[in-house]
Amino acid sequence: MDTALKQTLKDAGIKFVRILWCDNANVIRAKAAHINYLEEYLANGVGITVAQQALPVMYDAVVPQSGLVPVGEVRLMPDCSSLTILPYAEGHAHVLSDMVVPATGEVWEQCPRGFLRRQIQDLAQKGLSLQAAFENEFFLLRRPAEEALVPADDTVFAATGSMNQHRAFVNELADALNAQGVAVEAYYPESGPGQQEMTYRYTEALRAADQQILYRETVRGVAPRHGMIASFLPKIVEDKAGSGCHLNFSLWRDGENISGDPQHANGISREAGAFVAGVLDHLPALAAITIPSKTSYRRIRPHFWAGAFRAWGYENREAAVRVSRNSKGTRASRFEFKTADATANPYLALGALIAAGLDGLQRNLPLPEEVTVDPALIPEAERQARGIDLLPQSLGAALDALRKDEVLLEALGKALARSYVAVRQCEWDALKDLTLEQEVALLAERY
Repeated sequence: MDTALKQTLKDAGIKFVRILWCDNANVIRAKAAHINYLEEYLANGVGITVAQQALPVMYDAVVPQSGLVPVGEVRLMPDCSSLTILPYAEGHAHVLSDMVVPATGEVWEQCPRGFLRRQIQDLAQKGLSLQAAFENEFFLLRRPAEEALVPADDTVFAATGSMNQHRAFVNELADALNAQGVAVEAYYPESGPGQQEMTYRYTEALRAADQQILYRETVRGVAPRHGMIASFLPKIVEDKAGSGCHLNFSLWRDGENISGDPQHANGISREAGAFVAGVLDHLPALAAITIPSKTSYRRIRPHFWAGAFRAWGYENREAAVRVSRNSKGTRASRFEFKTADATANPYLALGALIAAGLDGLQRNLPLPEEVTVDPALIPEAERQARGIDLLPQSLGAALDALRKDEVLLEALGKALARSYVAVRQCEWDALKDLTLEQEVALLAERY
């Protein structure tokens, strides 16, 4: 450990450094090393049972079908480049980690961060890289004495009244994110009761997924300081807007964004078009990874701006992939994958999206015709003819699609695919009959 780094931490009053990981259920967990023994933990990591990747969101019990048991251990090896002092937790810092096999020192095949890194490397073999940002919506909630959680306000989209009410929280959140190297771009209240959105700058793919962990931790860390609970659960109120986590991405080569091509009729480059076509082709199975909770499917409905149809379009907020133009309006600049929310492990979600896009590149898939209207308004017969399918309407259906998708299963690898599907199937079996109120009571503070 660098002597200057250790002194910086001591000067900042750091007592514990949390070594973080994110499991298949997208629960962020940590073990914390005391500053007096930090060098040892940074050098050797900290052990966790392999069974940690077999836990569902409901409880700490191993899913039998996962192929994992509480025998055997991997080491969480800190990535010191991600070490961050936590503005909202006095005396604490955190660092992200890779799951490493002790005997070999290699990244474990079931490490979500390692999975994303493999997809990034596969993309690099084609001379390409991906820039990305996760665009989160979340709910601010309060818990009246001895009562259920309720939204912290009941305003509407971009209401200045909500801005005024939550000004202190918003200001502290922005300061905390910027202090941790997350470049905040914009903020506004979203449409649902108590719903907020704060966006930040895009970056390279692995850093983008790391920032998603940091973002969720910071939002949930700052909210209690203002008497609130922040939740990334996709739905809180049945007939109101849900929270997504749109995955914005663009393709790059040699430091240049190659997503758009003004010479092409649709303004999208051939490679980016094939990549997006791959994403659309695998979307039913991809949904099991990018919208992987039972509650996710309360949001994925037509007319909720949630990307409920397998389609793309410029500035079409009802399509699964919304395309944005450059400032001159001559070509595509980025893609917004709307069929995602923050119950997804960001490493698995972004890695699976890259794997789907890579398949599109390898097969040189043609991009389907643009959808220029709300897909739900197109007659069903025409939708079927054009391949504008309604996405799976339950986690169970999405998992069935994933089990049949050889490309995504191969990308995940046999072991990770088995444990992931087992965990999410366990969650579906346990939660599928719950009411929304029961889901909120159980999951609001998990996510």
